[in-house]
Amino acid sequence: MNDKNVYLKPNVVLEPLVDQWYAWSHLVSPATAAMNILGRHLTIIDSYLAAPAIHAEAVLNPKMRGGPFMDLGGSRVEEVKALKQRTLQKQEKVLQFAKAVKDLDTMLANEAKGYGLEPLYEKVPDILKGYVELYYDRQNNPGFRFFESLLYNSEYYNKNAQSIALWVTNNDERPFCLSTPRLEQPDVLHLDIPFDHQGIDALARMKRAPQTLGYIKSILGIEESDEALFETFFTETPPPPYKRYTGDKIRMRYFGHACILVETKDISILVDPLISYYGYHSDVQHFSDVDLPDVIDYVLITHNHQDHILFETLLPLRHKIKNLIVPRTNSGKLEDPDLKLMFTNIGFNNVISIDEMETVRFVDAIITGLPFIGEHSDLNIITKSCYFVKIGEFKLIFLADSRIMEPELYEHIHKKVGNVDVLFIGMECDGAPLTWLYGPLLTKKLARDMDGSRRLAGSDCAKGASLVNIFKPKELYVYAMGQEPWVEFISSIKYTDESNPIVQSNKLIKICEEKGMIAERLYGEKELLYEKQANVVEFA
Repeated sequence: MNDKNVYLKPNVVLEPLVDQWYAWSHLVSPATAAMNILGRHLTIIDSYLAAPAIHAEAVLNPKMRGGPFMDLGGSRVEEVKALKQRTLQKQEKVLQFAKAVKDLDTMLANEAKGYGLEPLYEKVPDILKGYVELYYDRQNNPGFRFFESLLYNSEYYNKNAQSIALWVTNNDERPFCLSTPRLEQPDVLHLDIPFDHQGIDALARMKRAPQTLGYIKSILGIEESDEALFETFFTETPPPPYKRYTGDKIRMRYFGHACILVETKDISILVDPLISYYGYHSDVQHFSDVDLPDVIDYVLITHNHQDHILFETLLPLRHKIKNLIVPRTNSGKLEDPDLKLMFTNIGFNNVISIDEMETVRFVDAIITGLPFIGEHSDLNIITKSCYFVKIGEFKLIFLADSRIMEPELYEHIHKKVGNVDVLFIGMECDGAPLTWLYGPLLTKKLARDMDGSRRLAGSDCAKGASLVNIFKPKELYVYAMGQEPWVEFISSIKYTDESNPIVQSNKLIKICEEKGMIAERLYGEKELLYEKQANVVEFA
């Protein structure tokens, strides 16, 4: 049996976990991980243990969608208690770190009054000493920054908490990822391996290149007791062959949400990978990983939110990615971790960090980082980048979830890049409040009305129209709406025709159509072919 050549089944999920919670970027960067384990995971656990029936009711209420409620039907209380005890034990040092961050904030608020900070270094909690620099901003407000690279080499970066859950899926149904841990199930195999483990690459390669069961068992260290379940994840049936694009045009494929693949016969660029990998029947037509090239030359990451950095997609793609481009930062701020550091520490090579208006050149194409404003609840987060891509004379702009509060910014950008052929913009224009994502990082309670006014929101019709007037695109595509069923467990979004983002995007599409433009809100899948020189589009 171990000598048999097999493929990984197309509907096997490689689900990354931290402490049995769905892994997203803030659970990898050491400081944000500490704050989320204390302020999110343990808070939700304690709430569930106190009133499991309330959680069971809340997850059935559409108005509570995406809230801090465990989707366990009010049961499995003893398992949740056991998870809490394991977390307290395994993450003891990390939890001490999180509490020390709160103590440091309190100390600075009470004692840093505009005078020299050097005497206060003695009052920094012991476990933070040597990891922080104290400072004032220009209004004399005190703060601190981490030496983040040192944290990755400390006991506060706990790789032992990382694991991979393997299981077979036949649908898109999952509990909301930020609120419900992955408890033990008979059909789920937990691999206690960190995210940089070479076995993840070996396993992912087996989607297309067969290996023996003995080979992959050895690399992953599969125990004899787990072999029977492990073997159910493989098949002798080869996948359909991938047909590399060899035409003379530019091919654009929409994979759902904010994920766009741009290909020529020479180059491939994948933006914000979030892909429905799994080979099961769906009522929504969509591309999957079988539609990705064997080598991806450039992956572009726009910003540090869980629907734009999805490890479940990125880790299995790691062996294919030649270059990963991320927004540059080295701020050391708790709320703004360094993406290049994070990706490097989970096994990605050739990570390139890019500044605003910095350009990467290759073949007959360029990628330029553009300013990205809004959608971060007015926090001073600089780890975000839109992208301008030019192939031949053809120009595309990917604006992700930008909220265009200052159109004048894009007037300045237009002077540099000129009119564009295709513009992609996100219009989830309501957005969740600040605390939905960043709450665990706050050490001072925010008033409800303040929280509600600071949204994780993209552009509405008026803001989108301002971009159309500036860049005069021939085509506009609304994307990054979180509508596809395979995105719901990450975004918690479910629209109706009356939902404001749908109403606003419909208005923008109508405005564009009245101008004679092609305009559409993308959903499921889309393929288009473009000429490199002439501005001609063909519908594939």
